[in-house]
Amino acid sequence: MQIRRLGWAGIEIEAAGGRAVIDAVTAMPQLAQLIGPPRTTLLPPTGPVDLALVTHLHEDHTDAAALAAALDPDGTLLRPAAARGAAHETLDTAVAEAGLAEHKVPARIVEPWQSVSAGPFTATAVPAVDGLGAPQLSWVVEADGRRILHCGDTLFHGYWWQIAHRLGPFDAVFLPVNGAVCAFPHLHPASPYPVDLDPGQAAAAAHLLGARLAVPIHYDTLHGVGVYEQVDAPSGAFTAACDKLGIPSRELDPGDTLDLPPRAGEVEAETRNDRTAREGAVARGVGRPGPA
Repeated sequence: MQIRRLGWAGIEIEAAGGRAVIDAVTAMPQLAQLIGPPRTTLLPPTGPVDLALVTHLHEDHTDAAALAAALDPDGTLLRPAAARGAAHETLDTAVAEAGLAEHKVPARIVEPWQSVSAGPFTATAVPAVDGLGAPQLSWVVEADGRRILHCGDTLFHGYWWQIAHRLGPFDAVFLPVNGAVCAFPHLHPASPYPVDLDPGQAAAAAHLLGARLAVPIHYDTLHGVGVYEQVDAPSGAFTAACDKLGIPSRELDPGDTLDLPPRAGEVEAETRNDRTAREGAVARGVGRPGPA
């Protein structure tokens, strides 16, 4: 498994001749009007995508045009359920919803603990909590006998232990670290608290998850004084917090890759064990099999 950072929260995963992306975004036009243009590079995937995953339908995590351009004709998008409520309550996700419909992106709604297999990949949705109230998932992706977790821009929550017990261990976890405080026009009064993990919380989550490697995402691209403010030096603070907890960490700039080669002799055994564990979990009512 090779993982390439696309920028912001986006990653591209290549394994066994297949390609998947999570939160792949190349433009944020609505947010740019509020915050300013992206401050770091946003890269497209390097080739056609078999499986696309989005953690939630905010514009900085779901780019319908980019997904439509990247998906293979037989590819599909896995996404959380639509936001519910009055128009002003679903404003955060309306642009992405309209874009997915306009571009006719083939998509499946997935619930927490549901698994879907596509090509060499098995993706399992796990619980996450969005700081602005939109439905959000994190994603566990398995391929080549390796397993990673991508956490979008979740808040700190109490599901870390369940995720670790049911689906760990994780070769790498990708965690938001910018601890952004928002004051968007439609959300008043504004909250003084971050809408996603700050560096210390992200390191604590990596510790609870038993991560073999922690990788920071979701930092530096967006920052606007008085509107969307991240903490100072988020990636450095995250690395320092991981060091204190004894967790290996690695920063990836956009375009950098992380190689997780299959462990010799373990791929077949891990696949068999994972399948047995998942079938047992489904039988106990822990999870549900994904769509065929």
